[in-house]
Amino acid sequence: MKFISWNVNGLRACMGKNFMDFFNEADADVFCLQETKLQEGQIELDLPGYFQYWNYAEKKGYSGTAMFTKKEPLSVTYGIGIEEHDHEGRVITAEFEDFYLIDVYVPNSQRELTRLDYRMVWEEAFLSYVKKLEEKKPVIYCGDLNVAHKEIDLKNPKSNHQNAGFTDQERECFTRVVESGYIDSFRYFYPDEKDRYSWWSYMFKAREKNAGWRIDYFVVSEKLKERLEDAKIHADIMGSDHCPVELDIK
Repeated sequence: MKFISWNVNGLRACMGKNFMDFFNEADADVFCLQETKLQEGQIELDLPGYFQYWNYAEKKGYSGTAMFTKKEPLSVTYGIGIEEHDHEGRVITAEFEDFYLIDVYVPNSQRELTRLDYRMVWEEAFLSYVKKLEEKKPVIYCGDLNVAHKEIDLKNPKSNHQNAGFTDQERECFTRVVESGYIDSFRYFYPDEKDRYSWWSYMFKAREKNAGWRIDYFVVSEKLKERLEDAKIHADIMGSDHCPVELDIK
């Protein structure tokens, strides 16, 4: 099975930058999007052979997730069931026969860390949600997690220390995820690989210089470890300030 996740930073804009070319070429079993920046009815996607699921933010032109699956899930839910966290269209959960797949767009802590406190509350609630599902069957979750876990995961760790996405608090939250029995799939296969990023600022020719961050992930339950085949970062695919990431499992 092939899973793809991509923060498209505005799907309508990305559609004009060869989104469908990559979608068709990837031929994924499940294709997850974050930051669609859409309201219902603002786009009609013709995706033959796929079931489509959308979660829109209440605020226009903001956040939002989508999931396209070849196989119809047993069930699909939106949000994490907590009122304060479910207004921004950040989570879609699809239940399949032997695992749950979650598409998630984690809140950004923002400049000056204005949203870090909220982010910490979110992190705790989301991990609890994942663990609750895990009691029933293994979990895979993917998306823009807005954190570079280790220094190897961004180009300039020293100058970015305590900036949004590389605060000690955010990194500790991800460490807690790993310690809770989940695998960062890319690092599982490529523990020491440097200069592999999934997001680049639009400023300072960051992408040209590959001065990026790895903040897009597939996180996989330890119970699925034997089924992992590969994890990829498609840094050559343009269309957003993020690139798609991939997980292959048996």
